[in-house]
Amino acid sequence: MAFMEKPPAGKVLLDDTVPLTAQIEASQSLHSHTEYIIRVQRGVSAENSWQIVRRYSDFDLLNNSLQISTLSLPLPPKKLIGNMEREFIAERQKGLQAYLDVITTHHILSNCEVVKKFLDPNSYSVNYTEIALQHVSMFFRSEPKWEVVEPLKDIGWRIRKKYFLMKIKNQPKERLVLSWADLGPDKYLSDKDLQYAVKLLSSCSHPYIYKVTFAIANESSALVIRPFSEKGTLKDLIYKAKPKEPFLKKYCNPKKIQGLELQQIKTYGRQILEVLKFLHEKGFPYGHLHSANVMLDGDTCKLLDLENSLLGLPSFYRSYFSQFRKINTLEGVDVHCFGHLLFEMTYGRPPDTIPVESFAPAPSVFVVSVLESILTCEAMKNGMPTVSRLLQMPLFSDVLLTNSEKPQFKVPTKLKEALKISKECIEKRLTEEQKLFHQHRRLTRAQSHHGSEEEKKKRKILARKKSKRSAYESGEEHSAKYSNSNNSAGSGASSPLTSPSSPTPPSTSGASSIPPAPPPPPLSPAAPPPLRTEVPMQQSPQPDVSTSRGALLSSIQNFQKGTLKQTQTCDYSAPRIS
Repeated sequence: MAFMEKPPAGKVLLDDTVPLTAQIEASQSLHSHTEYIIRVQRGVSAENSWQIVRRYSDFDLLNNSLQISTLSLPLPPKKLIGNMEREFIAERQKGLQAYLDVITTHHILSNCEVVKKFLDPNSYSVNYTEIALQHVSMFFRSEPKWEVVEPLKDIGWRIRKKYFLMKIKNQPKERLVLSWADLGPDKYLSDKDLQYAVKLLSSCSHPYIYKVTFAIANESSALVIRPFSEKGTLKDLIYKAKPKEPFLKKYCNPKKIQGLELQQIKTYGRQILEVLKFLHEKGFPYGHLHSANVMLDGDTCKLLDLENSLLGLPSFYRSYFSQFRKINTLEGVDVHCFGHLLFEMTYGRPPDTIPVESFAPAPSVFVVSVLESILTCEAMKNGMPTVSRLLQMPLFSDVLLTNSEKPQFKVPTKLKEALKISKECIEKRLTEEQKLFHQHRRLTRAQSHHGSEEEKKKRKILARKKSKRSAYESGEEHSAKYSNSNNSAGSGASSPLTSPSSPTPPSTSGASSIPPAPPPPPLSPAAPPPLRTEVPMQQSPQPDVSTSRGALLSSIQNFQKGTLKQTQTCDYSAPRIS
Protein backbone atom coordinates (compact mmCIF):
# COMPACT_ATOMS: atom_id res chain seq x y z
CA MET A 1 0.00 0.00 0.00
CA ALA A 2 1.31 3.41 -0.91
CA PHE A 3 -0.30 5.15 2.05
CA MET A 4 1.95 7.83 3.55
CA GLU A 5 5.29 6.76 2.12
CA LYS A 6 7.03 10.14 1.83
CA PRO A 7 6.62 11.83 5.24
CA PRO A 8 9.57 11.40 7.59
CA ALA A 9 9.38 8.68 10.20
CA GLY A 10 9.19 9.29 13.93
CA LYS A 11 6.88 10.78 16.51
CA VAL A 12 6.39 14.43 17.43
CA LEU A 13 8.32 14.96 20.66
CA LEU A 14 6.64 18.27 21.51
CA ASP A 15 3.72 17.98 23.94
CA ASP A 16 1.16 20.57 22.81
CA THR A 17 -0.72 20.38 26.12
CA VAL A 18 2.18 21.81 28.17
CA PRO A 19 1.03 25.34 29.12
CA LEU A 20 2.78 28.40 27.73
CA THR A 21 3.23 31.51 29.90
CA ALA A 22 4.12 34.95 28.54
CA GLN A 23 5.62 37.96 30.30
CA ILE A 24 6.26 41.33 28.64
CA GLU A 25 9.80 42.25 29.70
CA ALA A 26 10.26 45.59 27.95
CA SER A 27 9.10 47.86 25.15
CA GLN A 28 11.04 49.79 22.53
CA SER A 29 9.79 52.73 20.51
CA LEU A 30 10.79 52.96 16.89
CA HIS A 31 10.02 55.77 14.42
CA SER A 32 6.36 54.95 13.85
CA HIS A 33 5.42 52.16 16.26
CA THR A 34 6.25 50.41 19.53
CA GLU A 35 7.50 46.85 19.87
CA TYR A 36 6.98 44.72 22.97
CA ILE A 37 9.61 42.17 23.97
CA ILE A 38 7.89 39.09 25.41
CA ARG A 39 9.47 36.20 27.30
CA VAL A 40 7.58 32.94 26.60
CA GLN A 41 8.12 29.84 28.72
CA ARG A 42 6.94 26.28 28.16
CA GLY A 43 6.15 24.42 31.36
CA VAL A 44 7.90 25.08 34.67
CA SER A 45 11.51 25.12 33.48
CA ALA A 46 12.95 28.61 32.99
CA GLU A 47 15.53 27.10 30.64
CA ASN A 48 12.76 26.23 28.17
CA SER A 49 12.00 29.85 27.28
CA TRP A 50 12.52 32.26 24.40
CA GLN A 51 11.86 35.85 23.38
CA ILE A 52 9.44 37.13 20.77
CA VAL A 53 8.78 40.68 19.57
CA ARG A 54 5.22 41.78 18.88
CA ARG A 55 3.53 45.04 17.92
CA TYR A 56 0.07 46.13 18.98
CA SER A 57 -1.15 45.30 15.48
CA ASP A 58 -0.06 41.66 16.05
CA PHE A 59 -2.17 41.55 19.21
CA ASP A 60 -5.07 43.03 17.26
CA LEU A 61 -4.82 40.32 14.57
CA LEU A 62 -4.74 37.62 17.24
CA ASN A 63 -7.76 39.11 18.95
CA ASN A 64 -9.70 39.18 15.67
CA SER A 65 -8.94 35.48 15.17
CA LEU A 66 -10.30 34.71 18.64
CA GLN A 67 -13.55 36.62 18.17
CA ILE A 68 -15.15 33.39 16.98
CA SER A 69 -15.17 32.30 20.61
CA THR A 70 -17.57 35.22 21.44
CA LEU A 71 -15.56 35.80 24.63
CA SER A 72 -15.01 39.36 25.82
CA LEU A 73 -11.22 39.56 25.88
CA PRO A 74 -9.49 42.54 27.57
CA LEU A 75 -7.42 43.86 24.66
CA PRO A 76 -6.54 47.56 25.20
CA PRO A 77 -8.29 49.84 22.66
CA LYS A 78 -6.57 51.47 19.71
CA LYS A 79 -5.28 55.03 19.89
CA LEU A 80 -4.23 57.03 16.81
CA ILE A 81 -2.98 60.24 18.46
CA GLY A 82 -0.49 60.22 21.31
CA ASN A 83 0.25 56.52 21.09
CA MET A 84 4.03 57.14 21.29
CA GLU A 85 3.96 58.89 24.67
CA ARG A 86 5.86 57.18 27.44
CA GLU A 87 2.96 57.14 29.92
CA PHE A 88 0.58 55.70 27.32
CA ILE A 89 3.06 52.95 26.31
CA ALA A 90 3.52 51.93 29.96
CA GLU A 91 -0.25 51.78 30.48
CA ARG A 92 -0.79 49.83 27.27
CA GLN A 93 1.92 47.34 28.27
CA LYS A 94 -0.01 46.61 31.47
CA GLY A 95 -3.18 46.05 29.44
CA LEU A 96 -1.43 43.73 26.98
CA GLN A 97 0.02 41.72 29.86
CA ALA A 98 -3.46 41.27 31.31
CA TYR A 99 -4.64 40.14 27.86
CA LEU A 100 -1.84 37.54 27.63
CA ASP A 101 -2.66 36.28 31.12
CA VAL A 102 -6.29 35.67 30.13
CA ILE A 103 -5.60 33.72 26.93
CA THR A 104 -2.77 31.63 28.42
CA THR A 105 -4.85 30.54 31.44
CA HIS A 106 -8.04 29.77 29.48
CA HIS A 107 -8.01 26.01 28.92
CA ILE A 108 -9.47 26.04 25.40
CA LEU A 109 -7.90 29.27 24.10
CA SER A 110 -4.42 28.33 25.30
CA ASN A 111 -4.54 25.12 23.24
CA CYS A 112 -5.80 26.63 19.99
CA GLU A 113 -3.53 26.95 16.98
CA VAL A 114 -3.60 30.75 16.57
CA VAL A 115 -2.44 31.32 20.16
CA LYS A 116 0.32 28.71 19.83
CA LYS A 117 1.56 30.33 16.61
CA PHE A 118 1.50 33.77 18.21
CA LEU A 119 3.63 32.66 21.18
CA ASP A 120 5.77 29.97 19.57
CA PRO A 121 6.06 30.59 15.82
CA ASN A 122 9.07 28.28 15.40
CA SER A 123 7.25 25.19 16.64
CA TYR A 124 3.92 25.90 14.92
CA SER A 125 4.88 27.31 11.55
CA VAL A 126 3.59 24.33 9.57
CA ASN A 127 0.20 24.26 7.85
CA TYR A 128 -1.23 21.06 9.35
CA THR A 129 -4.34 21.10 7.17
CA GLU A 130 -2.21 20.90 4.02
CA ILE A 131 -0.11 18.09 5.48
CA ALA A 132 -3.28 16.16 6.38
CA LEU A 133 -4.64 16.63 2.86
CA GLN A 134 -1.40 15.28 1.39
CA HIS A 135 -1.59 12.16 3.53
CA VAL A 136 -5.28 11.63 2.79
CA SER A 137 -4.66 12.06 -0.95
CA MET A 138 -1.96 9.39 -0.89
CA PHE A 139 -4.35 7.12 0.97
CA PHE A 140 -7.03 7.59 -1.72
CA ARG A 141 -4.61 6.47 -4.43
CA SER A 142 -4.74 2.94 -3.05
CA GLU A 143 -8.32 3.12 -1.72
CA PRO A 144 -10.36 4.76 -4.52
CA LYS A 145 -13.77 3.91 -3.04
CA TRP A 146 -13.53 6.81 -0.57
CA GLU A 147 -14.22 10.43 -1.44
CA VAL A 148 -13.82 13.67 0.51
CA VAL A 149 -16.99 15.73 0.79
CA GLU A 150 -15.52 18.66 2.72
CA PRO A 151 -12.95 19.44 5.39
CA LEU A 152 -14.39 19.90 8.88
CA LYS A 153 -12.25 22.85 9.85
CA ASP A 154 -11.24 23.15 13.49
CA ILE A 155 -14.05 20.98 14.89
CA GLY A 156 -11.53 19.46 17.31
CA TRP A 157 -9.14 21.00 19.82
CA ARG A 158 -5.95 19.27 18.70
CA ILE A 159 -3.56 21.21 16.48
CA ARG A 160 -2.09 18.11 14.82
CA LYS A 161 -5.38 16.29 14.24
CA LYS A 162 -7.61 17.17 11.28
CA TYR A 163 -11.09 16.01 10.25
CA PHE A 164 -12.81 15.47 6.88
CA LEU A 165 -16.38 14.60 5.99
CA MET A 166 -16.29 11.49 3.80
CA LYS A 167 -18.55 9.31 1.73
CA ILE A 168 -18.35 5.99 -0.09
CA LYS A 169 -18.77 6.34 -3.85
CA ASN A 170 -21.28 3.54 -4.19
CA GLN A 171 -23.16 4.74 -1.06
CA PRO A 172 -23.37 8.52 -1.59
CA LYS A 173 -25.97 9.16 1.14
CA GLU A 174 -23.92 7.66 3.96
CA ARG A 175 -21.64 10.15 5.70
CA LEU A 176 -18.46 9.31 7.55
CA VAL A 177 -15.74 11.23 9.38
CA LEU A 178 -12.04 10.75 8.71
CA SER A 179 -9.57 11.87 11.36
CA TRP A 180 -5.84 12.14 10.67
CA ALA A 181 -3.18 12.68 13.35
CA ASP A 182 0.58 12.73 13.86
CA LEU A 183 2.17 10.34 16.32
CA GLY A 184 2.57 12.02 19.69
CA PRO A 185 5.22 12.14 22.43
CA ASP A 186 3.71 9.13 24.28
CA LYS A 187 4.06 6.74 21.36
CA TYR A 188 6.08 3.80 22.74
CA LEU A 189 4.77 0.91 20.64
CA SER A 190 6.99 -0.36 17.87
CA ASP A 191 5.83 0.51 14.36
CA LYS A 192 4.79 -3.11 13.78
CA ASP A 193 2.77 -3.33 17.02
CA LEU A 194 1.22 0.08 16.38
CA GLN A 195 0.00 -0.84 12.91
CA TYR A 196 -1.43 -4.12 14.19
CA ALA A 197 -3.16 -2.48 17.18
CA VAL A 198 -4.73 0.28 15.03
CA LYS A 199 -6.09 -2.27 12.55
CA LEU A 200 -7.51 -4.22 15.49
CA LEU A 201 -9.79 -1.29 16.39
CA SER A 202 -12.22 -2.07 13.57
CA SER A 203 -12.84 -5.51 15.09
CA CYS A 204 -13.81 -4.10 18.49
CA SER A 205 -17.51 -4.56 19.29
CA HIS A 206 -18.94 -3.08 22.48
CA PRO A 207 -22.33 -1.43 23.20
CA TYR A 208 -20.56 1.67 24.57
CA ILE A 209 -17.70 2.00 22.06
CA TYR A 210 -18.32 3.88 18.81
CA LYS A 211 -17.77 1.73 15.75
CA VAL A 212 -14.58 2.14 13.69
CA THR A 213 -15.13 1.58 9.96
CA PHE A 214 -11.50 1.67 8.86
CA ALA A 215 -8.14 2.40 10.55
CA ILE A 216 -4.53 2.39 9.37
CA ALA A 217 -1.20 3.68 10.64
CA ASN A 218 2.42 3.94 9.56
CA GLU A 219 5.65 5.11 11.17
CA SER A 220 4.65 8.81 11.33
CA SER A 221 0.83 9.16 11.46
CA ALA A 222 -2.52 7.41 11.33
CA LEU A 223 -6.05 7.89 10.05
CA VAL A 224 -9.35 6.47 11.28
CA ILE A 225 -12.79 6.52 9.60
CA ARG A 226 -16.05 6.39 11.58
CA PRO A 227 -19.74 7.01 10.83
CA PHE A 228 -20.81 10.64 11.14
CA SER A 229 -23.48 11.37 13.76
CA GLU A 230 -25.84 14.29 13.21
CA LYS A 231 -26.60 14.44 16.93
CA GLY A 232 -22.95 15.00 17.73
CA THR A 233 -21.18 14.33 20.98
CA LEU A 234 -22.20 14.54 24.62
CA LYS A 235 -20.50 17.94 24.75
CA ASP A 236 -22.70 19.13 21.87
CA LEU A 237 -25.75 18.06 23.87
CA ILE A 238 -24.59 19.88 27.02
CA TYR A 239 -23.67 23.10 25.19
CA LYS A 240 -26.52 22.81 22.64
CA ALA A 241 -24.02 23.15 19.77
CA LYS A 242 -23.91 22.01 16.17
CA PRO A 243 -21.37 19.24 15.52
CA LYS A 244 -19.78 20.79 12.40
CA GLU A 245 -18.99 24.18 13.94
CA PRO A 246 -15.46 25.11 15.12
CA PHE A 247 -14.43 24.04 18.62
CA LEU A 248 -13.92 27.62 19.83
CA LYS A 249 -17.36 28.70 18.70
CA LYS A 250 -19.16 25.71 20.17
CA TYR A 251 -17.70 25.49 23.64
CA CYS A 252 -15.91 28.68 24.76
CA ASN A 253 -18.94 30.81 25.63
CA PRO A 254 -22.25 28.91 25.61
CA LYS A 255 -25.36 31.05 25.37
CA LYS A 256 -27.21 29.07 28.01
CA ILE A 257 -25.59 27.14 30.84
CA GLN A 258 -27.77 24.25 31.93
CA GLY A 259 -26.89 20.79 33.14
CA LEU A 260 -28.56 17.52 32.20
CA GLU A 261 -31.41 15.87 34.03
CA LEU A 262 -30.61 13.52 36.88
CA GLN A 263 -31.65 10.39 35.00
CA GLN A 264 -29.41 11.33 32.06
CA ILE A 265 -26.50 11.92 34.43
CA LYS A 266 -27.02 8.53 36.08
CA THR A 267 -27.46 6.61 32.81
CA TYR A 268 -24.65 8.22 30.84
CA GLY A 269 -22.30 8.03 33.81
CA ARG A 270 -23.00 4.31 34.31
CA GLN A 271 -22.46 3.54 30.62
CA ILE A 272 -19.14 5.39 30.53
CA LEU A 273 -17.90 3.68 33.69
CA GLU A 274 -18.83 0.28 32.25
CA VAL A 275 -16.74 0.80 29.12
CA LEU A 276 -13.81 2.13 31.14
CA LYS A 277 -13.93 -0.99 33.31
CA PHE A 278 -13.98 -3.14 30.18
CA LEU A 279 -10.90 -1.44 28.72
CA HIS A 280 -9.01 -1.66 32.02
CA GLU A 281 -9.73 -5.39 32.25
CA LYS A 282 -8.46 -5.86 28.69
CA GLY A 283 -5.23 -4.02 29.53
CA PHE A 284 -6.02 -1.45 26.86
CA PRO A 285 -4.84 2.03 27.94
CA TYR A 286 -7.17 4.96 27.33
CA GLY A 287 -6.66 8.20 29.32
CA HIS A 288 -8.58 10.45 26.89
CA LEU A 289 -12.04 10.70 28.40
CA HIS A 290 -13.86 14.03 28.00
CA SER A 291 -17.36 14.96 26.89
CA ALA A 292 -16.29 15.66 23.28
CA ASN A 293 -14.96 12.09 23.05
CA VAL A 294 -18.36 10.57 23.89
CA MET A 295 -20.70 10.13 20.95
CA LEU A 296 -24.46 10.02 21.42
CA ASP A 297 -26.42 7.27 19.70
CA GLY A 298 -30.01 7.70 20.84
CA ASP A 299 -29.93 7.35 24.62
CA THR A 300 -26.61 5.55 24.58
CA CYS A 301 -23.14 6.99 25.13
CA LYS A 302 -20.32 5.52 23.06
CA LEU A 303 -16.63 6.16 23.59
CA LEU A 304 -14.51 7.71 20.81
CA ASP A 305 -10.82 7.91 19.92
CA LEU A 306 -9.48 4.68 21.38
CA GLU A 307 -6.53 5.12 19.02
CA ASN A 308 -5.25 8.22 20.85
CA SER A 309 -3.31 6.30 23.48
CA LEU A 310 -1.83 4.02 20.82
CA LEU A 311 -0.63 7.03 18.81
CA GLY A 312 0.86 8.62 21.93
CA LEU A 313 -1.31 11.75 21.91
CA PRO A 314 -1.48 13.76 25.17
CA SER A 315 -4.76 14.01 27.06
CA PHE A 316 -7.15 16.98 26.95
CA TYR A 317 -6.92 17.36 30.75
CA ARG A 318 -3.20 16.67 31.06
CA SER A 319 -2.39 20.19 32.28
CA TYR A 320 -4.73 19.51 35.23
CA PHE A 321 -3.78 16.03 36.44
CA SER A 322 -0.05 16.54 35.83
CA GLN A 323 -0.12 18.81 38.92
CA PHE A 324 -1.10 16.00 41.31
CA ARG A 325 1.30 13.18 42.10
CA LYS A 326 -1.44 10.79 43.25
CA ILE A 327 -2.83 10.63 39.69
CA ASN A 328 0.03 8.57 38.31
CA THR A 329 -1.69 5.74 36.42
CA LEU A 330 -3.90 5.71 33.33
CA GLU A 331 -6.69 4.22 35.44
CA GLY A 332 -6.36 7.19 37.79
CA VAL A 333 -6.33 9.54 34.81
CA ASP A 334 -9.59 8.02 33.57
CA VAL A 335 -11.22 8.53 36.99
CA HIS A 336 -10.03 12.13 37.16
CA CYS A 337 -11.33 12.83 33.65
CA PHE A 338 -14.64 11.22 34.59
CA GLY A 339 -14.90 13.77 37.39
CA HIS A 340 -14.59 16.59 34.85
CA LEU A 341 -17.22 14.98 32.64
CA LEU A 342 -19.64 14.45 35.55
CA PHE A 343 -19.21 18.09 36.58
CA GLU A 344 -20.06 19.23 33.03
CA MET A 345 -23.14 17.02 32.88
CA THR A 346 -24.30 18.33 36.26
CA TYR A 347 -23.65 22.08 35.92
CA GLY A 348 -23.49 22.59 32.14
CA ARG A 349 -19.96 24.01 32.25
CA PRO A 350 -16.42 22.92 33.20
CA PRO A 351 -15.09 23.59 36.71
CA ASP A 352 -13.47 26.99 37.21
CA THR A 353 -10.49 25.59 39.09
CA ILE A 354 -9.03 22.22 40.01
CA PRO A 355 -9.28 21.14 42.78
CA VAL A 356 -12.84 22.33 43.44
CA GLU A 357 -13.33 23.90 46.87
CA SER A 358 -17.14 23.76 47.01
CA PHE A 359 -19.99 22.53 44.84
CA ALA A 360 -23.20 24.32 44.01
CA PRO A 361 -26.52 22.56 44.67
CA ALA A 362 -26.93 19.54 42.37
CA PRO A 363 -29.96 17.44 41.33
CA SER A 364 -28.94 14.87 43.94
CA VAL A 365 -26.66 14.70 46.96
CA PHE A 366 -25.25 11.51 45.46
CA VAL A 367 -23.88 13.52 42.54
CA VAL A 368 -22.04 15.85 44.90
CA SER A 369 -20.74 12.84 46.83
CA VAL A 370 -19.13 11.39 43.68
CA LEU A 371 -17.69 14.76 42.67
CA GLU A 372 -16.20 15.27 46.14
CA SER A 373 -14.51 11.87 45.94
CA ILE A 374 -12.73 12.88 42.70
CA LEU A 375 -12.25 16.65 42.34
CA THR A 376 -11.63 17.97 45.87
CA CYS A 377 -8.23 18.74 47.38
CA GLU A 378 -8.59 15.81 49.80
CA ALA A 379 -9.18 13.43 46.89
CA MET A 380 -6.08 14.72 45.08
CA LYS A 381 -3.93 14.17 48.19
CA ASN A 382 -5.40 10.95 49.60
CA GLY A 383 -6.34 9.17 46.38
CA MET A 384 -9.48 8.75 44.28
CA PRO A 385 -11.85 5.77 44.01
CA THR A 386 -11.39 3.15 41.32
CA VAL A 387 -13.84 2.65 38.47
CA SER A 388 -15.22 -0.44 40.22
CA ARG A 389 -15.78 1.57 43.41
CA LEU A 390 -17.58 4.31 41.46
CA LEU A 391 -19.93 1.73 39.96
CA GLN A 392 -20.90 0.66 43.50
CA MET A 393 -21.83 4.20 44.60
CA PRO A 394 -25.56 4.96 45.03
CA LEU A 395 -25.62 7.32 42.04
CA PHE A 396 -24.86 4.51 39.56
CA SER A 397 -25.52 1.22 41.35
CA ASP A 398 -29.28 1.22 40.72
CA VAL A 399 -29.10 2.07 36.98
CA LEU A 400 -30.50 -0.68 34.76
CA LEU A 401 -28.64 -1.22 31.48
CA THR A 402 -30.94 -2.45 28.71
CA ASN A 403 -28.34 -3.06 25.99
CA SER A 404 -27.73 -6.76 25.57
CA GLU A 405 -24.94 -6.61 22.98
CA LYS A 406 -22.06 -8.87 23.96
CA PRO A 407 -18.66 -7.13 24.02
CA GLN A 408 -15.99 -8.53 21.72
CA PHE A 409 -12.41 -7.31 21.63
CA LYS A 410 -9.71 -9.94 21.30
CA VAL A 411 -6.24 -8.66 22.05
CA PRO A 412 -3.43 -11.17 21.36
CA THR A 413 -1.12 -12.02 24.27
CA LYS A 414 1.95 -10.60 22.52
CA LEU A 415 0.18 -7.29 21.87
CA LYS A 416 -1.06 -7.21 25.48
CA GLU A 417 2.53 -7.35 26.68
CA ALA A 418 3.51 -4.54 24.28
CA LEU A 419 0.55 -2.46 25.48
CA LYS A 420 1.57 -3.05 29.10
CA ILE A 421 5.10 -1.79 28.44
CA SER A 422 3.73 1.20 26.52
CA LYS A 423 1.36 1.99 29.41
CA GLU A 424 4.25 1.88 31.91
CA CYS A 425 6.29 4.27 29.74
CA ILE A 426 3.37 6.71 29.50
CA GLU A 427 2.94 6.62 33.27
CA LYS A 428 6.69 7.10 33.80
CA ARG A 429 6.74 10.26 31.68
CA LEU A 430 3.72 11.54 33.61
CA THR A 431 5.43 10.84 36.95
CA GLU A 432 8.59 12.68 35.88
CA GLU A 433 6.55 15.68 34.76
CA GLN A 434 4.66 15.69 38.06
CA LYS A 435 7.95 15.57 39.97
CA LEU A 436 9.28 18.62 38.13
CA PHE A 437 6.03 20.49 38.76
CA HIS A 438 6.12 19.61 42.46
CA GLN A 439 9.71 20.85 42.80
CA HIS A 440 8.81 24.07 41.01
CA ARG A 441 5.78 24.61 43.26
CA ARG A 442 7.88 24.14 46.41
CA LEU A 443 10.51 26.57 45.11
CA THR A 444 7.84 29.13 44.20
CA ARG A 445 6.24 28.89 47.63
CA ALA A 446 9.61 29.30 49.33
CA GLN A 447 10.45 32.35 47.22
CA SER A 448 7.01 33.84 47.85
CA HIS A 449 7.33 33.28 51.59
CA HIS A 450 10.87 34.66 51.62
CA GLY A 451 9.75 37.82 49.81
CA SER A 452 6.66 38.50 51.93
CA GLU A 453 6.54 41.66 54.07
CA GLU A 454 6.08 39.68 57.27
CA GLU A 455 9.10 37.55 56.50
CA LYS A 456 11.19 40.64 55.70
CA LYS A 457 10.31 42.11 59.14
CA LYS A 458 11.28 38.86 60.84
CA ARG A 459 14.62 38.82 59.02
CA LYS A 460 15.33 42.42 60.07
CA ILE A 461 14.62 41.61 63.74
CA LEU A 462 16.80 38.51 63.60
CA ALA A 463 19.60 40.49 61.95
CA ARG A 464 19.50 43.07 64.73
CA LYS A 465 19.60 40.40 67.43
CA LYS A 466 22.46 38.66 65.68
CA SER A 467 24.39 41.92 65.37
CA LYS A 468 23.98 42.66 69.08
CA ARG A 469 24.98 39.12 70.01
CA SER A 470 28.07 39.30 67.80
CA ALA A 471 29.13 42.62 69.36
CA TYR A 472 28.69 41.20 72.87
CA GLU A 473 30.61 38.02 72.04
CA SER A 474 33.45 39.97 70.41
CA GLY A 475 33.72 42.16 73.55
CA GLU A 476 33.94 39.11 75.80
CA GLU A 477 36.51 37.51 73.54
CA HIS A 478 38.63 40.70 73.66
CA SER A 479 38.38 40.80 77.49
CA ALA A 480 39.43 37.16 77.76
CA LYS A 481 42.46 37.73 75.54
CA TYR A 482 43.54 40.76 77.59
CA SER A 483 43.14 38.85 80.85
CA ASN A 484 45.25 35.94 79.58
CA SER A 485 48.01 38.24 78.35
CA ASN A 486 47.96 40.18 81.65
CA ASN A 487 48.28 37.01 83.71
CA SER A 488 51.10 35.62 81.59
CA ALA A 489 53.07 38.90 81.73
CA GLY A 490 52.74 39.41 85.53
CA SER A 491 53.30 35.88 86.82
CA GLY A 492 56.49 35.52 89.00
CA ALA A 493 57.55 39.20 88.76
CA SER A 494 54.92 41.83 89.22
CA SER A 495 52.34 40.19 91.43
CA PRO A 496 53.27 40.22 95.11
CA LEU A 497 50.36 37.92 95.85
CA THR A 498 51.65 35.01 93.82
CA SER A 499 55.45 35.22 94.31
CA PRO A 500 57.23 35.10 97.73
CA SER A 501 60.49 36.46 96.35
CA SER A 502 59.05 39.60 94.85
CA PRO A 503 59.02 41.81 97.99
CA THR A 504 62.56 43.22 98.18
CA PRO A 505 63.69 45.58 100.96
CA PRO A 506 65.25 48.89 100.20
CA SER A 507 68.94 48.89 99.40
CA THR A 508 71.16 48.75 102.63
CA SER A 509 74.53 49.34 101.07
CA GLY A 510 76.55 51.61 103.36
CA ALA A 511 74.77 50.66 106.57
CA SER A 512 78.07 49.89 108.37
CA SER A 513 79.38 53.44 108.04
CA ILE A 514 76.18 55.30 108.72
CA PRO A 515 74.39 54.16 111.80
CA PRO A 516 70.67 54.22 111.77
CA ALA A 517 68.78 56.94 113.60
CA PRO A 518 67.45 56.07 117.02
CA PRO A 519 63.83 55.04 117.02
CA PRO A 520 61.16 57.11 118.72
CA PRO A 521 59.85 55.96 122.05
CA PRO A 522 57.27 53.26 121.56
CA LEU A 523 53.84 54.46 122.55
CA SER A 524 52.08 51.45 121.19
CA PRO A 525 53.04 48.20 119.49
CA ALA A 526 54.81 49.02 116.32
CA ALA A 527 52.87 48.49 113.13
CA PRO A 528 54.47 46.41 110.42
CA PRO A 529 56.22 48.40 107.75
CA PRO A 530 54.24 49.16 104.65
CA LEU A 531 56.48 47.05 102.46
CA ARG A 532 53.63 44.97 100.98
CA THR A 533 51.93 47.99 99.55
CA GLU A 534 54.89 50.10 98.61
CA VAL A 535 57.02 47.52 96.86
CA PRO A 536 54.32 46.25 94.48
CA MET A 537 53.45 49.81 93.56
CA GLN A 538 57.04 50.40 92.56
CA GLN A 539 57.40 47.25 90.43
CA SER A 540 53.85 46.60 89.20
CA PRO A 541 53.46 47.61 85.55
CA GLN A 542 50.98 50.40 84.93
CA PRO A 543 47.92 49.27 82.99
CA ASP A 544 47.32 50.66 79.55
CA VAL A 545 45.02 53.68 79.56
CA SER A 546 43.04 52.27 76.64
CA THR A 547 42.17 49.09 78.49
CA SER A 548 38.45 48.77 78.91
CA ARG A 549 36.72 48.37 82.20
CA GLY A 550 35.64 44.88 81.14
CA ALA A 551 39.25 43.68 81.23
CA LEU A 552 39.65 44.76 84.87
CA LEU A 553 36.42 43.04 85.84
CA SER A 554 37.50 39.89 84.06
CA SER A 555 40.89 39.93 85.87
CA ILE A 556 39.17 40.27 89.26
CA GLN A 557 36.78 37.45 88.43
CA ASN A 558 39.69 35.17 87.43
CA PHE A 559 41.48 35.71 90.80
CA GLN A 560 41.98 32.45 92.70
CA LYS A 561 42.74 32.62 96.45
CA GLY A 562 44.20 29.14 96.58
CA THR A 563 47.27 30.21 94.61
CA LEU A 564 48.52 32.54 97.42
CA LYS A 565 51.73 31.55 99.34
CA GLN A 566 52.95 32.63 102.78
CA THR A 567 55.67 35.34 102.80
CA GLN A 568 58.47 36.06 105.31
CA THR A 569 58.80 39.55 106.83
CA CYS A 570 62.12 41.01 108.09
CA ASP A 571 61.64 43.53 110.90
CA TYR A 572 64.26 46.26 110.84
CA SER A 573 62.63 48.53 113.38
CA ALA A 574 64.63 47.29 116.38
CA PRO A 575 68.00 49.03 117.11
CA ARG A 576 71.03 47.24 115.76
CA ILE A 577 73.97 46.84 118.25
CA SER A 578 77.33 46.37 116.65
